[in-house]
Amino acid sequence: MIQEITMPQLAESVVSATIVKWLKKPGDFIEEFEPLCEIMTEKVTAELPSTVEGFLQEILSEEGATVDVGTVICNIKVKQDESESIAQGDSSVAPQKESLEMKHSMSDTDQSMRNRYSPAVQRIAAENNIDLNLVSGTGIGGRITRKDVMNVVEDNAEDHNASISSQAVLAPEKKEAEAVRTTGLHLSEPPRSTVEKNQREADNEYFIDVTPVRSSIASNMRHSVTEIPHAWTMVEVDVTNLVNLRNKVKQEFISKEGVNLTYLAFIIKAVVNAIKDYPILNSVWAVNKIIVKKDINISLAVGTEDSVYVPVIKHADHKTIAGIAKEIDSLTKKARAGKLTLNDMQDGTFTLNNTGAFGSILSNPIINYPQAANLTFESIVKKPVVIDDMIAVRSMVNMCLSLDHRILDGVICGRFLQRVKENIESFGPDTKLY
Repeated sequence: MIQEITMPQLAESVVSATIVKWLKKPGDFIEEFEPLCEIMTEKVTAELPSTVEGFLQEILSEEGATVDVGTVICNIKVKQDESESIAQGDSSVAPQKESLEMKHSMSDTDQSMRNRYSPAVQRIAAENNIDLNLVSGTGIGGRITRKDVMNVVEDNAEDHNASISSQAVLAPEKKEAEAVRTTGLHLSEPPRSTVEKNQREADNEYFIDVTPVRSSIASNMRHSVTEIPHAWTMVEVDVTNLVNLRNKVKQEFISKEGVNLTYLAFIIKAVVNAIKDYPILNSVWAVNKIIVKKDINISLAVGTEDSVYVPVIKHADHKTIAGIAKEIDSLTKKARAGKLTLNDMQDGTFTLNNTGAFGSILSNPIINYPQAANLTFESIVKKPVVIDDMIAVRSMVNMCLSLDHRILDGVICGRFLQRVKENIESFGPDTKLY
């Protein structure tokens, strides 16, 4: 029986997706839930799993093609019992066996797909506390399949007191804190090449093919700049008390939670509390009306070597500073590992960008369409400032706000930034993290 695999609708507003890469080729054996290909919508790359077990018969949409939702992209010949195949005189049994044997022999040497995990594999591993780095993969290129993880789960269930296998171990409850920061590019790292592998060289120049992610960024930025009338304003904030507070509690927080307590967690908390007082900042333009969002979902700009992703901290107004810090750590690591899901990127209502991670002191950010504003947190710099007619050295930071002038005006944005400033400067020794 031939099973048609169609392009799924990953979200309500998604009408098409781009096939980034086929992970299987015609003739390959495919297990149920095993990824067939990578697809991209907006700025998320997801894996499309097979709904059946069988052999990939035909690929109907090539890599790089943009396919409408519901379009058939490949055909799979559903696996039959061997006795049934022989009874029907199916001459394809032998080639199928050869393909399966070849699959297993190749997986022993080729490990190119070793660190690529399907959503099903990640979900099962997370639910059962399995460290995927120590699981042996039997899929193509050493890829870990759903069956591989289930085998580990069954082994652990049979004897949870057994010695830890060299191939799979339970992940520890707490991990040692990483030295490298996760809220911005680590400035002590050597520069990395941003040249894609598919570049083509000429005599005095080279060409880089535009990736689907880069194309999506270009489209969204052009849309934002051409449709939204941008304006921007800035305030200077004294963060001396915040710096002292963080220095006091960061080591204890790392020991307790296993993640770094960044300045960004405090800034997000201050911004969220200011949005509560000025909810018009948490809105979108809808031609004949302004839609104010009740949920405060903070979009966090995360830069990689060749792209920018904007994962979302959902319901940030319901989270403590500690909870926000853990969300930042989780989302930024997922972004840099290429493991963000579509759900991680959806429903943002206000964007915050930590440009200070690059040493920037002044920025004019482009608004993340269709939101109303984008706020940047710049680099903290020690400066001489005047306090009560006396000069003192204080830790200062600039905060720059780009605004949609159709929705927001200078008065409301000035008041909003002043409230953010007051919230940040109010952090002190008595500030609660939980």
